[in-house]
Amino acid sequence: MRALVARGPGLPLRVEQVRLPPPGPGELRVRVRAAGVCHSDLSMVNGTLAPAYPLVLGHEAAGVVVEAGAGARVPVGTQVVLNWAPACRACWFCRHDEPWLCAANTAPAQPRGETADGTPLHVTLGLGAFAEEVVVSEAAVVPVPVDLPPERAALLGCAVLTGTGAVRNTARVAAGQSVAVIGLGGVGLSVLTAARAAGATPIVAIDVAEAKRDLALAAGASDFLLPDDLLSKRVRALTEGRGVDHAFECVGRAATIHTAWRLTRRGGAVTVVGMGGRDDPLSLAAADIFHSARTLRSSVYGSSDPDREVPALARQVGDGTLDLAPLISGLVPLDEAPTAFDRLARGEGARWVVTFPD
Repeated sequence: MRALVARGPGLPLRVEQVRLPPPGPGELRVRVRAAGVCHSDLSMVNGTLAPAYPLVLGHEAAGVVVEAGAGARVPVGTQVVLNWAPACRACWFCRHDEPWLCAANTAPAQPRGETADGTPLHVTLGLGAFAEEVVVSEAAVVPVPVDLPPERAALLGCAVLTGTGAVRNTARVAAGQSVAVIGLGGVGLSVLTAARAAGATPIVAIDVAEAKRDLALAAGASDFLLPDDLLSKRVRALTEGRGVDHAFECVGRAATIHTAWRLTRRGGAVTVVGMGGRDDPLSLAAADIFHSARTLRSSVYGSSDPDREVPALARQVGDGTLDLAPLISGLVPLDEAPTAFDRLARGEGARWVVTFPD
């Protein structure tokens, strides 16, 4: 089958022929129908992370089960969303209702299959979803209605679950509270959508690209600002001089985390949703931490349990209460996936989705 393969950091991405093993006990073969191009995949090839290569990229996807291994209970023909962080349900974190921190989910890449020349292959976050098919554990799929468009179902597996969960589960934004969102990719736009649904006001969207303005307003922002030296003053002018109750950092850089901290009122909360690098330290003054009484925390996978929350989000998409249209910038075939990565690196659009013919 064909898959998008990274051979090393900074090297060109190529569509190659690869081989996967047949599904073993409790495993499924899933024909991928759509996969979103996520910044975490870009981190696999731009040096932010250091996975093993060669590596099949992709982790935000939806598809159809076409083969089941011995003992697997999900029927062939089921449409599923792939879950890149399946919980083991047995470790300390899972037993204490924090499956998003499951101890079994630590490696950015896992060995599976081989390239056409027999080189051992790795797959991103246990999935490698920019491929015509994947072989995964039954625990790594979440069934969703068959009539849910696959390009929308795919986004539930990462961008929407992460952004929505950051608002609902981690920050617990309440009606009438003010929100700022820094970084308007697929996750940041999902945060805006969830903040609007929660009744937040005002909702201030911040991005370096003026082209994101219309996307932000369509997703739920009341205001759009470009970052500059007056950003804090302009945000405070929208919040009666205090700063926002909640700031969401969806970039993953120390500089933007610090910006989020400055935009937040005393006693407010900063939620870091973006995944940053190990060589990008954040510095805050000890006096500032004490006197501001702000909270700084991260939101891993939206503090969500995908097995429970993906079906709920799918129902909201189906009944029209969750509109994902503003998140999808375009659909591309697998051969054009490298171009979609280039667009992502330039900050163009929200989510580019790779689609596969039936």
